[in-house]
Amino acid sequence: MALRINCSIQNTLSLLNPPLSSLRYRASPLKLKPQFRFGQNLPRGALFCTYATADITPSNAEPFVLTTPLYYVNAPPHMGSAYTTIAADAIARFQRLLGKKVIFITGTDEHGEKIATAAMAQGSSPPDHCNLISQSYKTLWKDLDISYDKFIRTTDSKHEAIVKEFYSRVLDNGDIYRADYNGLYCVNCEEYKDEKELLDNSCCPVHLKPCVSRKEDNYFFALSKYQKALEETLNKNPNFVQPSFRLNEVQGWIKSGLRDFSISRAAVDWGIPVPDDKSQTIYVWFDALLGYISALSDDQEQPDLLKTVSSGWPASLHLIGKDILRFHAVYWPAMLMSAGLSLPKMVFGHGFLTKDGMKMGKSLGNTLEPNDLVNKFGADAVRYFFLKEVEFGSDGDYSEERFISIVNAHLANTVGNLLNRTLGLLKKNCQSILVVDSSTAAEGNAFKDNVENLVDKARIHYENLSLSSACEAVLEIGNVGNSYMDQRAPWSLFKQGDTAAEAAAKDLVIILETMRIIAIALFPVTPSLSWRIYAQLGYSRDQFDAATWRDTKWGGLKGGQVMAEPKPIFGRIENQTEVEDKGKGVVAVGKTVKSKGKLKQAQEVAGA
Repeated sequence: MALRINCSIQNTLSLLNPPLSSLRYRASPLKLKPQFRFGQNLPRGALFCTYATADITPSNAEPFVLTTPLYYVNAPPHMGSAYTTIAADAIARFQRLLGKKVIFITGTDEHGEKIATAAMAQGSSPPDHCNLISQSYKTLWKDLDISYDKFIRTTDSKHEAIVKEFYSRVLDNGDIYRADYNGLYCVNCEEYKDEKELLDNSCCPVHLKPCVSRKEDNYFFALSKYQKALEETLNKNPNFVQPSFRLNEVQGWIKSGLRDFSISRAAVDWGIPVPDDKSQTIYVWFDALLGYISALSDDQEQPDLLKTVSSGWPASLHLIGKDILRFHAVYWPAMLMSAGLSLPKMVFGHGFLTKDGMKMGKSLGNTLEPNDLVNKFGADAVRYFFLKEVEFGSDGDYSEERFISIVNAHLANTVGNLLNRTLGLLKKNCQSILVVDSSTAAEGNAFKDNVENLVDKARIHYENLSLSSACEAVLEIGNVGNSYMDQRAPWSLFKQGDTAAEAAAKDLVIILETMRIIAIALFPVTPSLSWRIYAQLGYSRDQFDAATWRDTKWGGLKGGQVMAEPKPIFGRIENQTEVEDKGKGVVAVGKTVKSKGKLKQAQEVAGA
């Protein structure tokens, strides 16, 4: 996404890109070759009614590759992993609207000590356990409307081949050596910890559990060799790590001095064997991080690292939680330098989620299960709430009361009710037929300019990865649409007849054109809701799928188009108070009732 923070990230973000034929890292000053711009000035295309499908970007343009972490399969997916993936999906959908070729990568990290332990605790084998949990991720992603292109599992044979070839390149570069290591080890992080970063009683600051003393004969990666190179990278590419305050963290880690880290384990059987030494398995991060590259390979009989890299690497954007920032912003770039491969263009570390202001944990009994949320409220509601209410990059909080309040106010009322009452008036007074083109209806009307300005704001926010602000801009389009309806009161104008009725008919076209634009602009966040809006406007699924961001330009609806039968596109959710009031005989109009955990939409009354 194009970022226009300060001097514009799209103009400053660049990439270390040594020739792939170079196997050895050179310590000479780094030359940065600007290669990538998230956003570009895109030409305005044909009106929506033409459904032009020409690419906005050249067909030979490099792909936009974005990744989620490869999620660890020691347990089923939680809301934190769902949040990252929802955000990644919104970014992927927006980039596709711009006409980009997108490769959206997600998957599962399936090796390591914790996996074997978790499988044993369930009375299962590691392969069976991994199959079960990996499938649970795929099922959840389907339920959340996640449009990933590649799902990589680190147990895939093609992944193992890529890892081994990468390992050999780093070894040939002189950056892997064998040594004894004695230190404090966090089993949950699967990482040796420096004593100065631990809490009291040698507790890990992330998992709040005591680290254990371990002494092992392992292979090590010479991370310290790349300290200066990493410092230069961050100085020349200040947008390599985002948000900016995460960059400060990374620079602090590097400045404090980098230590070589272990990349193998002697006592762990469940993993990829070290080439030429089957007594050791490759450490989970030196394994898992390569999934971002192995995912790009086709199901070849003989996977090849350089061929795979040519299929889309480097990644345009790594989306991760802040707890794994060190691995992605320090370890990973150094590993790639050693192997002579290009660095990812950006690492974005988002914050944590809390519930009712408290950190979530099984011991507190306040975990937030994404499957429960989707089953109870639907994918659109879940996606919208977390992207709208959590400033992307910062920590965010969930409470069911606020969830229901936000979703009802924004999706059911501001968006849903505006469309429903407008279509109701059109059916009653115009037989559901548009009387004039939307461009003609808005001639000389400042309302059109207001909407287009808000669309431009939404686009900039999407490009900046400011997903909450993008939602806010689109919501404001709905707000101005509702204000326009209330000010114009077309129901009254229709009663006056003649020119007043003609003006009222034009007003309805203006509002419906606004709804069409909202559907496109909100599509990255609420894809199913956007489709329901399009269907109400009389469009087919093929027409909906052909829409691009250029179709947010005013003028898509044409005179003579027939709208669909009006019906609610998003029913309101009842909170517990409303349920209790209803039990006491208090009736709420236009509510949604829950039935077996699902939302059952009630009929709403269109404006008369």
